[in-house]
Parts: sequence; structure tokens; C-alpha cells
Amino acid sequence: MQKKPKSVMIVAGEASGEMYGASIATEIRALAPETRFFGMGGGNMRKAGVETLVDADTMAVMGLVEVVAHLPVIVNGFNTLKNKLRSDLPDLLILIDYPDFNLRLAKVAKKAGVKVLYFISPQVWAWRSGRVKGIGRVVDMMAVLFPFEVPFYQSAGVPVTFVGHPLLDLVRPTMKRDEALSSLGLDPQRRCVGLFPGSRKSEIGKLLGIILEAAGILKERMPELQFVLPLASSLRREDLAPYLSGSKVEVKVVSGRNHDVMTACDAAVCASGTVVMEMALVGTPHVIIYKMSTFTYEVGKRVINVPHIGISNIVAEKRMVRELVQHEAEPVAIADEVDALLNDAAYATEMREGFAAMRVKLGSGGALGRVARLAMEMMG
Repeated sequence: MQKKPKSVMIVAGEASGEMYGASIATEIRALAPETRFFGMGGGNMRKAGVETLVDADTMAVMGLVEVVAHLPVIVNGFNTLKNKLRSDLPDLLILIDYPDFNLRLAKVAKKAGVKVLYFISPQVWAWRSGRVKGIGRVVDMMAVLFPFEVPFYQSAGVPVTFVGHPLLDLVRPTMKRDEALSSLGLDPQRRCVGLFPGSRKSEIGKLLGIILEAAGILKERMPELQFVLPLASSLRREDLAPYLSGSKVEVKVVSGRNHDVMTACDAAVCASGTVVMEMALVGTPHVIIYKMSTFTYEVGKRVINVPHIGISNIVAEKRMVRELVQHEAEPVAIADEVDALLNDAAYATEMREGFAAMRVKLGSGGALGRVARLAMEMMG
């Protein structure tokens, strides 16, 4: 009698998570070609053969006020997945990041008797540490990115495996600086500054105008500068158009090839997020910025218990990269920091050396393959 093919629900709520979801699906299918995948994701997961019942691009919001405004869409997406999970029981539920949403779905899965593999731990070590006990009740295995997360979960009795960081495999620039600049239609003889305003529309609204103002200040100081902005897969050029059309500087917008863009840059401005770790792995000096609603910021100040917001700084356990958050994230301050990165060679070199030391802490590559093998073990 032929065995029924396994089925896996994968749920990722934003650009980086769904990129990992696509790779995990590909890795599992290499081990078990007949496996069926469905869940929540975007273009990368669809290309990997995952049936996306909910589009992750519609779910990517951050901040308390922003989430409340977007709540009907989030609730509708959750209900779609909840109903599918109950009516078409998968052999495994793989949850990727997106904690407030995914932990609720894990609870549904647990009641339905579906095993749960959670990849990319909620940052309970940074805030709301009391959640760890609740996580242990609904998650069968926590696959973590960083070594320091393992003892935290072990002490709470939560099954945990250190798999490493997937970016060690995914961050692979294919060109050297001059080659990258030429291929992007930029001048290798001129210095280049990268503008990375985030992958969410809400981030574009809060950050892109400020970043472009900073670029204008830098252009006045150093007329030879050129600017490049990689378009996140979750955004369209029309999302940027209102800001770029009123800008004093010309900005080259590039789709895809993020890591080649990072290689091309002499310095960059980055919204806090996955891109910060990617930038550190490429080795490009940068400044981290972020803004959120005043309410979200004031609440966050009271509950977050880590000294940094940039994950590369958290892993390094020191402030390698300057962070400009909320009122500090203003055009002149941003321009001043990029100016220093471009013109103070010792400062830029120290930052690159910090990136190299941080990379060693992350261990070897192969994280997504380890997640896939964990998934296979959990499905028997």
C-alpha cells in the first residue's frame, strides 16, 4: 500500500521570513519530493511550490498603532489559516518569526494535534520573557539562530535546537565592488551610498523621506556621491514614487540583487531589520535608523531589556554600529554618521573588523538544511 504524501503548513509574515520559508520548502522537497506545502507567504514561497492561502505582503506591519489600524486584514488572514489547519490537518506546522500571530496559530495547532516547529525565536530574551512558558506549551521544537538563545529555552524546559543563521548561506555577493557598480549602471569611480528604508509600506512612510533629506545633505557636502536603493520584494516602485519625485538627489532604484547592491556601497543607511545582519555579513559600514509611533516607542522603552535594536549589535554584545532611533533619526544626524563612515578610514575599518568577529559567533552555514531535517524527523 502506497504511503500518503506528507503535508506541511508553513507560515511566514514578512519578506525575510518568507524567503527562508521558500528555502525550507525546497530543502524538504529534496528529501521528500511528494510533500505538499500550503500556508502564508509571498512570491518566493509561491515559486518554491507553496500554495499561499494568505499573501504575506498584506500582513507586514509593525508597531502597536499600525497593527490596530491593520487589524481586520490580520484577523481575516488568521481565520483563513485556522480554518485550513482544522479542515486539512497537516503533518507539521512550521512557523517562521512573526510571533504574536504565529504563537496564536500554534495554539490552534496544538489543540488539533498537529506538531509545531518554530523557526526564528520570538525575542523573549529581549522583552516579555514571561512568554517562554506559554511557548513551551504550544511549540514542540524551537529552532534558534543564536547560541545564546539555547540556555534560555533549556532553563524553561522548552525543546530547542541551535541551527545557526540562514544568512550565512544566503548572503553571497557575486561581484566585487567595481563590477557591482558597473552592472548596476553606476560609476565605479564615484563613491556610492546605499539607502535601505525597509520592506514595509509603513516603514517607507516613516523613513524614506528622512533618508532622502539626509542624502541631499550628503550630496551638498560631497557632490560626487551617487545613491542606490534596492526595492524590497514586498514593495512596488509606485510605493517609492511620491518620495523620490520630490527628492533633491537622483537615486538608482534596483530590483533584486540586494547583496550585490550592498557590495557596491561604500556606506549605507539601514532601517532596523534583517538587512542590518545582511549588511554586516557583506561587511559594508552603515548606520541603523528606526522610527515608530510615539505610543509604540514609549511602551517599548518600558518593556525592552536589551541595550541595542540592531541584531548585529546584539550578537556582538557591543555597539558596533550607531543606532539612531525615534527623534535621533533626523537628516543631519544620519548625514553626519554616513559622512564619518565615508571619510574616517579608521572608524570604517574598526566597524568591518567587528563584523568579522560577529560572523565567527554565528557558527557555520547550513541552517535551513538543519531546519528541513528537523522537520523530517518531526514528521517521522
